[in-house]
Amino acid sequence: MEVHLRDLFCRFQEQFGAGPGLGPSSGTCLLRVDGAPPAFIRSLFRAAAALSRTDPWKRLRPAHLIGVRVGRDADWGSIRRQPFPCAQFVGGDGGDLGLHLFSSEQDALRATAPRETLRVPNVELLRVVFLPEGLLSPANRRMVRSLSLEAAAGPDGGDRYPVVDVARFAPSGGVRFRNPTLEELRFLYAFMRAAALVHPLLSAADEAAPRRGRLLAFDPFIETVDVNWPSEVSRCSDLVAVTISHPPGEAYDEKKPGLSPTRYMEPPSPSKEEGPQESETKAAQWSAALRQCSMCEKEVHSEQSLCCGRCRAVVYCSPACQKQHWKETHRGICSLYKAMMEREEELAIKIFVFPCLVEHPCNWLESVGVHQKGMWRRLCGCYSHCPFGLLPTRNGGHSEAWGGLRDGDYPPDSAFPNYRDGASTSPALLSGWSEYYALRSLPMSSPAPAILSYPLTVYHILTAQAMDSKSRLVKGREVIVHYLGPEGELDWMPAFMEIGHLLNGSGNVQIFMVGPEVPSNLSGTASGFGGGRVKVNLVRGVYQEEAPLLPLPSVVLALNCGLESFGSWTGALEVIKSSDAPAFFTDRSEVACANAKQVLRGAGLHITHPVTPNPFRSPVRDRLPSSNLPSFSNGFVFGVNT
Repeated sequence: MEVHLRDLFCRFQEQFGAGPGLGPSSGTCLLRVDGAPPAFIRSLFRAAAALSRTDPWKRLRPAHLIGVRVGRDADWGSIRRQPFPCAQFVGGDGGDLGLHLFSSEQDALRATAPRETLRVPNVELLRVVFLPEGLLSPANRRMVRSLSLEAAAGPDGGDRYPVVDVARFAPSGGVRFRNPTLEELRFLYAFMRAAALVHPLLSAADEAAPRRGRLLAFDPFIETVDVNWPSEVSRCSDLVAVTISHPPGEAYDEKKPGLSPTRYMEPPSPSKEEGPQESETKAAQWSAALRQCSMCEKEVHSEQSLCCGRCRAVVYCSPACQKQHWKETHRGICSLYKAMMEREEELAIKIFVFPCLVEHPCNWLESVGVHQKGMWRRLCGCYSHCPFGLLPTRNGGHSEAWGGLRDGDYPPDSAFPNYRDGASTSPALLSGWSEYYALRSLPMSSPAPAILSYPLTVYHILTAQAMDSKSRLVKGREVIVHYLGPEGELDWMPAFMEIGHLLNGSGNVQIFMVGPEVPSNLSGTASGFGGGRVKVNLVRGVYQEEAPLLPLPSVVLALNCGLESFGSWTGALEVIKSSDAPAFFTDRSEVACANAKQVLRGAGLHITHPVTPNPFRSPVRDRLPSSNLPSFSNGFVFGVNT
């Protein structure tokens, strides 16, 4: 009888125990992993908590398989291959939230069912399941308490902790569990850090929301980000490149050795700027304005200009200037620029039907019908004589602020109608412009993102990147934002109202916009939006002098920062370093971000949030005079102290 009850209890545990259908983890505990120091376990739990706060289960289901590549195959010891190159998120349709990493895409396909994981013989997977403390094994509970490990947020708002194990299905149908190895934990850490940054960039294949019960389809996607190894497990390098793709079959080829720019002894033949592969429409768009030679800075008409025949990124007035520039500078960075140019199509946001290339700001504003109107006056030089924040206004209210756009072409000053059927007061978590436009019922012809990029970038950072601020919002606590260097934003307060609506009734945000461009007569004033949930305070002065007089920040923001262009950043960076507050920056191009990273390192600040495309970047591409590199307002985001 006793044996019968024991067998019955074991079957009960397998069916209803921890995890989505795989049963309990048979006493696994990370403290028992050889070579895993407590400091790394803390880092692993922080990465898991950061990933859970981005809520990948909101959109991802087990059928959404994700390709994972961490560094090179040669980095993974004796196996010489990626240990778990295919991942899926489980529990979004019910059950414990978790993620599975499989040894191959074929294994993942064989073991994936709509609501559970099938027990396919000899399939092995790395499993992470988020459980309340009360359901942890005694060993894991002691580990959590003794190391003061960070908790993740559960769907009910309570604390949950990751349980990590490796499961293998036996031919008999049972499951055997073991502790992961240190190398497998390193792989998991890199994936969780990268996935938290990248999965919000997945865009739905269709503009309209899917029917109830239908699996959401995503466009093919591949993105590479740099992840910092924790110091306790870093090897030869502090950084590792992690590539996330969907579906897993999206091509990724290891670069063959020997393609260093130093191999290029002679400059490539110059080519006409348009390039043979560009469409006639694009060539016509780009042919009107003057360009500037990267070598001698001479202005030249676009149709007469040349560009590097290899990278197509750099503009010249003549072959002589191209050869001289190659000899002095360009030879060492041509391959880097070529890689950046290859991301041109990937970075373009193609869902909109208004012109998305700015040849001349006034002409672009004319093309969308808002030149010299409302807030749009700050996007060209026609009103440069008016100080920031002091554009003349009429009593046209919210509609006049949006430049007379038709009703329905700009976000109204009102809460989202029937958001989640009123069932939640959690902040709206949006993955990009498609979801936002669907939520606001805006037509794809509306040019509003050219301005909305600023407030929605702020909201994206607060909810998806600045994790401490996100937890504060969820718990209804106030978030203090120090917003550095505002200019046009001082005239865009009607757009910043949208942050209050996106809060959806939870949390409070107080923004202190600090900069020398704040007019003296506006300094010290405040504006409240969203029923008082968002308050914007204006402060004139330089940040290093004003910071001691302000409340301590939850996060510091600087949009389109241009760190390498202004020496006045030195004092502000010292304040950010000493305060240890999370700080996020955006800039227009990858080159500007690379230069900004050098400035930050020179100030003793280390990048902890790598350069990542901003899902709420302006879709309108800037036309730089001497470069064809992709450039967008708030194009990329990166951070320190995160």
